[in-house]
Amino acid sequence: MKKIVVAGSGAFGTALAIALATGGNRVVLSARDPRAAAEMQANRTNAAYLPNITFPQNLEISAQASVLTSGDVILLAVPTQSLRAMVEKHRTELAGKTCVLCCKGVETGTGLLPSQTLAEIVPDANIAVLTGPGFAAEIARGLPTALTLAANGPDANGLQTLLSTQTLRLYLSADPVGAQLGGALKNVIAIASGIAIGAGLGESARAAVMTRGYAEMLRLAVNLGADPTTLSGLSGLGDLALTCTSQQSRNFSLGHELGRGGGITEGTTFEGVATARATMTLAKRRGIEMPLTGIVTAVLEKDLTIGGAVKALLSRPLKAEGE
Repeated sequence: MKKIVVAGSGAFGTALAIALATGGNRVVLSARDPRAAAEMQANRTNAAYLPNITFPQNLEISAQASVLTSGDVILLAVPTQSLRAMVEKHRTELAGKTCVLCCKGVETGTGLLPSQTLAEIVPDANIAVLTGPGFAAEIARGLPTALTLAANGPDANGLQTLLSTQTLRLYLSADPVGAQLGGALKNVIAIASGIAIGAGLGESARAAVMTRGYAEMLRLAVNLGADPTTLSGLSGLGDLALTCTSQQSRNFSLGHELGRGGGITEGTTFEGVATARATMTLAKRRGIEMPLTGIVTAVLEKDLTIGGAVKALLSRPLKAEGE
């Protein structure tokens, strides 16, 4: 039986570890902080992120770097902006491994996707991407969830089988670029959707934001070489629908708070914030028009008020729908 190591004990990493261990796999949840690892091992729960869910008996917790060496498959469930530092620190342990990226975003400064960052540092890694519409608490509770596994390696089907359970269903894609862009860019549109609802613009406005946001997601993805059909699947449209319509979405909730006149909660990770800034830099570099992303970025940078954002949305020039 293959050993799966989930590197990253945040909500999503912990949820994946619980789901995979419940499915009968040998799973180790790798935590960065030895104290946190000891607490989780003793209490059999992750009190910081999923306090009401008990770990399966066969889920092991460790803070030892050596556990990465012993794993057959490594799931990297760290924030996109922390990925480079983590991979550089453990490049020896990750060399030649099958690494499944479970983070969503675009790296600030470089404009790289997580798979590109990993390939740059560990060129001999066998890289796959796990993404799509799934909330950590629901995955951990065993509620039915369908995700995309984007992989091009010779054992893609075997990896799909290994990481699927009765309640966690993985659908295979051969387009890691499209899968990652869908997962990253939907967070930006979720912030925009939250702003629309928080500002009292109504459900029709949210539908418009989602639809026009999807159009600009598609423009950038195709420009970067993605298959457009990937964006209509779980990792694109599916994730967009979930993230833009639920209060469980941190990025939607952030936008909602901003729309009401509030601010960003310190200490909380909002992947859409860094992604918005990185995406605008990338879009400008490639000459791609992304007005919603630009408005979100301007609000986050405090260059635009919510009232100004609403005015900017409503004053957009009339175009054909496909433009």
